[in-house]
Amino acid sequence: MSDKAPRPQREEYGYLCPVDTRWRDNDIYGHINNVVYYSYFDSTINRYLIDEGGLDIHEGEHIAYVVSSGCDYLEAAAYPDKLVIGMKVDKLGSSSVRYGLALFGETGLAKATGFVVHVFVNRESGRPVPIPERLRKALAVLES
Repeated sequence: MSDKAPRPQREEYGYLCPVDTRWRDNDIYGHINNVVYYSYFDSTINRYLIDEGGLDIHEGEHIAYVVSSGCDYLEAAAYPDKLVIGMKVDKLGSSSVRYGLALFGETGLAKATGFVVHVFVNRESGRPVPIPERLRKALAVLES
């Protein structure tokens, strides 16, 4: 994202998930360490897949692998900030999905933006499978 591009706002994301920051999320520089953003993104995605898509992470026949991800950091966040992760679906394929994500503080402008690509696979074989119908319907609601 260039410096001149407008920062995304909460309203651009169909799913918003509050995130509790923890003291240990801060690094020696006094802000949330960059790798923690990925944890927030991953937790948000999986919360949605479990709650809205019925994903059974323990016993289900299908699971999702992260195959690509990225993050642009626009403004520092730090404990004890109250954060929200926004999530939308940028692209819904037959066995994969690309999520658009953003981390927001108390204002409406994103502090970070990112993406994650999941490929759904058979738990036993690890081979790609079509996204199960209930999950596909839940993801389609968030298509941008």
